[in-house]
Amino acid sequence: MSVATAAVAAPGRYFDGALQTEALKLLPADYAVSDEPIALVTLLGSCVAACLWDPLLRIGGMNHFMLPDGDGSCARYGANAMELLINDLLKRGARRARLQAKAFGGGNVLRGFADPVGTRNARFVVDYLAAERIPLLAQDLGDIHPRKIAFFPQTGRAFVRRLPATRERELADIERAYHERLSRAPSGGSVELF
Repeated sequence: MSVATAAVAAPGRYFDGALQTEALKLLPADYAVSDEPIALVTLLGSCVAACLWDPLLRIGGMNHFMLPDGDGSCARYGANAMELLINDLLKRGARRARLQAKAFGGGNVLRGFADPVGTRNARFVVDYLAAERIPLLAQDLGDIHPRKIAFFPQTGRAFVRRLPATRERELADIERAYHERLSRAPSGGSVELF
């Protein structure tokens, strides 16, 4: 299997009936790279997923980050999530000059913020890709809708489904709880020396 993921416990692999393919579900602070004919799937509210691929090698990956910046080196922060994804692709033979991108999410599903995190996440991914000279071929960023994303790393195809309003409250509750947990937890991970 040639799928790599940042999660401590690998996200769930399953058969997606709607897409009629094997799929790998990404959670917040996950990323995955693959050259297999699978779909990388995630659910986004204010979070952003960047999908990168090398069309010549037919390899690609997706990340799922919650905040544009912060302390620590984990994939919950945009800069770290982007570097982890890019470095994994390069390690597998992708060329930076061939990388292409699509970006999704950044919905302002949590109301009442002067500078909403969704807007900041969307602005971050667009600026980051421009600074790295990685062409952003497609995007569905901003607005107030949560989204379900499916990305096919071999072809670079992506599907976006905006979720109905009944799911917005559920997603907002999940994001609010996760944000509270992040604010209480240390930002660094464990390190094992050998």
